[in-house]
Amino acid sequence: MHGDDIPYGYGFWSLVVANAALFVLFVLSFLAPVRRREWRSFGLFTAFVVALFTEMYGFPLTIYVLTAVLGSRYPALNPFSHASGHLWITLLGGGPWMSVAIHVVSNGLMFGGLVLMGAGWKRIHEAEGALVTDGVYAWARHPQYVGLFFITTGMLIQWPTIVTAATWPVLLAVYYRLARREERDAEARFADAYRDYRARVPMFVPRRRSDVMGGLLKPPKPPIGGSEAARGTRAAPRGPDSYMGSDDEEPAGTAR
Repeated sequence: MHGDDIPYGYGFWSLVVANAALFVLFVLSFLAPVRRREWRSFGLFTAFVVALFTEMYGFPLTIYVLTAVLGSRYPALNPFSHASGHLWITLLGGGPWMSVAIHVVSNGLMFGGLVLMGAGWKRIHEAEGALVTDGVYAWARHPQYVGLFFITTGMLIQWPTIVTAATWPVLLAVYYRLARREERDAEARFADAYRDYRARVPMFVPRRRSDVMGGLLKPPKPPIGGSEAARGTRAAPRGPDSYMGSDDEEPAGTAR
């Protein structure tokens, strides 16, 4: 499947299902969407993942488009081998070292994203509905969404496709809008405590390296009123960076 000796390295739909399900379920376990707007955003992420693994193992739409456009100028003798599907290597003429570098960077981003999402999930559930301002939340107000951006960036680096390249900026915009909506809900719930937190901590990108290290190394302190991602209590957790909304239906049994 991964060699140039296989004429057509696609059509492995069981691998599409297995890999897409693995990533979707991992991220779902951390984001735990509850409200409709959270599920809509997560649905776009799911579509991104399914599109990526469909082209990686199922049907190489991007390769078909590029070979149709470039014809004999396409820089691969067998464009439909799985190895030729690594477009950065194929189009830039990179060798084994480029392949190693791409996999190290992309896998590092994906792994780091999962770790970041897990760290945010842990702090939120430990807080039981209180405002979380330490740990990974000391350097970004939405670390779980930052983790999601890391994962999708790593996927794009490892296996770029036309569909995922077009979807990725839309995905960022959707989660940015969701984060803004959640912040309005958090401000309404936590008032000055959240306004002070928002003034000190950036939304996604840390201001200084010391902010990151300080937030990660500082021991957890007692929460002060509600989670930055206050989705509920331990018994009924909400999504990672979401708050009490004002216009979405509240699920039955959700603790306040």
